[in-house]
Amino acid sequence: MIRVWGRNNSVNVQKVMWTIAELGLAHERLDVGGAFGGIDQAYRERNPHGLIPVIDDEGTVVWESNAIVRYLSARWGQGTLWHADPAMRAQADQWMDWQQTTVQPLITPVFWGLIRTPPEQRDEAAIATATARLGQIFAMLDRHLENRPFIAGDTLSMGDIPLGALTYRYLNLPIERPDLPNLQRWYARLTDRAAFRKHVMIPLT
Repeated sequence: MIRVWGRNNSVNVQKVMWTIAELGLAHERLDVGGAFGGIDQAYRERNPHGLIPVIDDEGTVVWESNAIVRYLSARWGQGTLWHADPAMRAQADQWMDWQQTTVQPLITPVFWGLIRTPPEQRDEAAIATATARLGQIFAMLDRHLENRPFIAGDTLSMGDIPLGALTYRYLNLPIERPDLPNLQRWYARLTDRAAFRKHVMIPLT
């Protein structure tokens, strides 16, 4: 059984739980982080950085959400989430890295500013700047999805999971967005999946 440490309203935990659900893996999730606390010495022995999530798969401990998604896909998702073809797998990999290096730093100030910060304490200028830039980068993803149903081809792969989790947040934040028809069609395919609905489509808190 896989054990997961992390609270369910963390987007990084949602990536991992969505992956586990897609693969049908037996698991147990423990609430850790944020209001739950639990980042103690025992936790840091698993993840010295003290961040969530971390997993223990029968003695294999992995931290960093995208690394966990890759690990689970490689170990348990051969031929489904994990493409056998290295070229197709590289497509998934590059968009996973893009999510981490480009999308995450921009969506974080918008999400935290609008969802987790009282109105009187918000940095409206920073939120507006990041929102405008998010529109530009999600337009890049929209163009990528013009002729393909999923991030790395015709079927769901590990590449869809990090971006899918953040796209849910992007589309449900109270902000203005450009018209993104290809992204909306891809997102509709994700919402058809029970694992996505259960682990990602929860209220933003």
